[in-house]
Amino acid sequence: MKESFKSIINGNEPVLVDFHATWCGPCHTQAPILKDLAPNIKGKARIIKIDVDKNQALAQQYQVRSIPTLILFKNGEAVWRHSGVASKQELLDIINQHM
Repeated sequence: MKESFKSIINGNEPVLVDFHATWCGPCHTQAPILKDLAPNIKGKARIIKIDVDKNQALAQQYQVRSIPTLILFKNGEAVWRHSGVASKQELLDIINQHM
């Protein structure tokens, strides 16, 4: 069974959401950074990817105007937001701040 977006972001662990698109150049730059980050936050936080073309209502709900847009959710609340490519270290620092 597929988890709903709402149930994922309302969980106890922080969730980093990557709003992206397949045709977006900077999104292709961000993807390996997130892949590299994943083992460092295992058990502490989750990363999920949302394709804005396939999930337009969700992108609209969170006012995603440019991609990639990264939003960190904790207990269902957006606690951090960044548009454009973010470094692994920056993401690690932000996630650790919200543990």
